[in-house]
Amino acid sequence: MQYVLVLLAAYLIGSISFAILIASSRGVDIRSEGSGNPGTSNVMRVLGRKFAVVVLVGDALKGAVAAAIGAIVIDQTWGWIALLVAVVGHSLPIWHGFRGGRSVATAVGGIIYLAPVVGLVIALVWIVILVVWKTASVASLTAMVLLVPGLAIAGRPTDQLLWAAAIALFVILRHSANIARLARREEQTV
Repeated sequence: MQYVLVLLAAYLIGSISFAILIASSRGVDIRSEGSGNPGTSNVMRVLGRKFAVVVLVGDALKGAVAAAIGAIVIDQTWGWIALLVAVVGHSLPIWHGFRGGRSVATAVGGIIYLAPVVGLVIALVWIVILVVWKTASVASLTAMVLLVPGLAIAGRPTDQLLWAAAIALFVILRHSANIARLARREEQTV
C-alpha cells in the first residue's frame, strides 16, 4: 500500500503547475500566451524574471518533495521512481487538463535532492548555457544528456541509473518540438 501512496502523492504533487497558478494570479492564461508552454521560460517571456524565478523554485521544490517522499518512505531507488512520476505529473497534470510543461525544473529539483553534487553541477551547466546561448531548450537538453553519465561517475547503482535514464528520456521527448525548431534554427530565446 505504501508504494501506491508514494506514487499517488508524487503524481499529485507533480501535477501542481506553478506557471499556471502564478500566471492566473496575474490574470494570464500562460497556455494561451507566448509559446503556450506552462513553464519557467514562457513565464519569463510573458510575465518577467521575478515571476519566472517563483515558478522555477516552485517546480524544483515539488520535484525535491516527491523524491524525498519516495526516498524516506521506501528507499533511494524509490526516490527516483517518485521523481519520475512527479515529472510525468508536471507534464500531464490532472489539475490542469493534462496540459503541462516540459518538466526540467521538476526533474532538476528532485535530482538535487537525490544526488546533490550531480544535481548542482547539472543546474550550474543549465544556467551557464542559458546565460551564454539564451536558449532554455539547449540548456535543458544538455542537462538531461549529462544526467546519467554524471550519476555513473558518482558511482550510483544500476537501478538508480535506469530510473534516471527514464527521467532524462521523458524530458528529452517532451522537447521534441524544441529539437525540431533548433534543427530549423527557429527556436525562441529567453
